[in-house]
Amino acid sequence: MAVLLAGGVCAALVAAGGGGNRGAAPKAGPKVASVAVTRTDLSDSREMEGTLGFGASRTIKGAAGGRVTWLPRVGATVKRGRQLYRVDDRPAVVFYGGTPMYRRLGTAGAVGRDVRVVADNLRALGYDIGAQPPPGTTVRPRAAARRTAPPGGSPSRTPAPGTRSRPVTVKGGDGVLTSSLIAAIKRWQPTAGMEPTGVLDVTDVVVTQGAVRVGKLDAQLGDEASAELLTLTATKKTVTVPVDVLDIGSIRKGQRVSVALPGRSTTPGRVTAISTIIQGTGDDRDGAAGNPSQQLDVTVSLKNAKAVRGVDAANVKVRFAAKTRKDVLVVPVGALLALSEGGYGVRVPGGRLVAVETGMFAKGLVEVSGEGIAEGTKVETAS
Repeated sequence: MAVLLAGGVCAALVAAGGGGNRGAAPKAGPKVASVAVTRTDLSDSREMEGTLGFGASRTIKGAAGGRVTWLPRVGATVKRGRQLYRVDDRPAVVFYGGTPMYRRLGTAGAVGRDVRVVADNLRALGYDIGAQPPPGTTVRPRAAARRTAPPGGSPSRTPAPGTRSRPVTVKGGDGVLTSSLIAAIKRWQPTAGMEPTGVLDVTDVVVTQGAVRVGKLDAQLGDEASAELLTLTATKKTVTVPVDVLDIGSIRKGQRVSVALPGRSTTPGRVTAISTIIQGTGDDRDGAAGNPSQQLDVTVSLKNAKAVRGVDAANVKVRFAAKTRKDVLVVPVGALLALSEGGYGVRVPGGRLVAVETGMFAKGLVEVSGEGIAEGTKVETAS
């Protein structure tokens, strides 16, 4: 006995028997067609909603005091060593790195990752910064000093109380503010529009991961600099796809995808990042409250940037191929018969049943194999 699988409904194939209402007209069974077993690549793909844009934005604030005297245009790209804005006509310059400026750098012997950012960027800009002490080196920063003037005497610089320096051990990733690095800062400052003091204030440098694009201006010339000045984004357009945590296991970094753009055109892409910050939506998939859906953002880069030229933001669809089977034999799912002894079979012309092993199901097709099953073999299927 076999059961035909078609349209998600199992219709039992049984021989007509006696009994029942002899006058009733027999019900029509599913129509049967003959199709050939084909060989193809089978992909279990999923399509998800995404947003095309320049990715997450970052808001830049100025320091207390001063007024905005120059701002870039919206859409401008700012690279390493270029000014991002000016306050009281003093520029804030972009450096690349992972540690923001968090203190004034002017004391020789200062050690830290912020110093490393300055050293790496000046070297990348072509300045000779000299040798940097290797990790494990002990450095003694100079003590800070203050100007004092004894009664009737001339001012002099003396160590400030409680500022006696202590030795610091250089760690991996640290930089050291050596005399040669300070000299390099002095040589660089005039080219950036600063006085050659060898000292860098917190507001002199804006540290970014790389080149940035000006997404929006939040301030105007003459505004107080302590407010939000502008927002920055990445320079390349990407697609952000929110994916449920339960579905993230089938997506991997480097995975190829297909992006359906407005106007029905498609372009290839690749997964470049999967966030590690889980976001709760507060609603479940059916929109009912009380069962929050947790999601991660997946970032997809586009292989062909020209495909989205002139489009800064849009809703798109991203097709993920979770699994692919190459060069396999397939038949329509409607050709499968559930055998009473277990497993599946297909019916070939003449009525003979042939048992098959099934593999991947995708797009209404199923991978099959078995004795007597070859490319071109005719099988019956519900139509």
